[in-house]
Order: sequence, then C-alpha cells, then structure tokens
Amino acid sequence: MMEPAEADALFDDWHETTVRVRYAETDRMGVVYHANYLVWFEIGRTEFCRARGFSYKDMEENDGAFLVVAESYCRYKAPALYDDELAVRTHITELRRRSVRFGYEIMRPSDGVVIAEGETGHVVTDTNNRVISMPEDYRLALSSPPLPSTPLPEE
Repeated sequence: MMEPAEADALFDDWHETTVRVRYAETDRMGVVYHANYLVWFEIGRTEFCRARGFSYKDMEENDGAFLVVAESYCRYKAPALYDDELAVRTHITELRRRSVRFGYEIMRPSDGVVIAEGETGHVVTDTNNRVISMPEDYRLALSSPPLPSTPLPEE
C-alpha cells in the first residue's frame, strides 16, 4: 500500500491531451453528442498510460492483462461545439491490486469553461475474463510520474 503523501502525489498528477471536436461528433445543432465524452475519456486514459511508457496493446499482447471498463460516469456541465479545441485532463483516483480508477476533466482552454467531468473504473482481467492482479510493471508505471517527452526532430 502507498503512504498517504505518495497517494496524494499520484492523485494530483494530471496528464493533459488535446482533441478538436469533429463535425461527425455533433448533432444538427453543432453540439457534441453525449457518448463522445466517453471516447475522449478513453483518449485521455490511453495518453496517460503512453506518457508513462506503455500502451494497452503492451499489456494485452505481452502480459495477457486487460483493463475492462466496469463502470463509467460523466457529468455534463456545458456544451462543447463543433471545432472547439478541448483539453482532456486525466489522473488516477484509485489504484488497487486488481483495479484502477481514472478521473477526467474536459475543458475548453479558449474560455476556461469546464465542459464535463467524469470517472471510469477498470478491473484487470486475463484472456479468459477472470479477474487477476495487475502486472507489477504496469502498476509501478501508473504510479510513477510521466516520462520526459522526446522533442520532435526539426525539419
């Protein structure tokens, strides 16, 4: 188990990625359809893991471990519109031996409005859908700060 100070640091470590609202994600009024927020949560979660040096694909193919969504929650606070640039902020709210919870905040940086907040709970399973302990390498990576990013080569 983590010490309280370590847990606080883990839970305060947000990762941010940007998405732009595509026309296909909106209704006739140009407002984002509600199910797209869960897709953006997945993008945030995927990039959170990638920033810590691994991908879902690594877990699945190399270790036969799957992060199954067991529950999801989203509170819609303001509409997102076609062509809005949004920041998807992701962090861990709970990390256990056999499960992990991610928290999310989606905001529009242009005006600072929080569009939505939410959380997903995941259970770790094997290829036969049996609950297992998370492989230690991934547990350590999730509880570590992000790796330094590598700058893109200049053209």
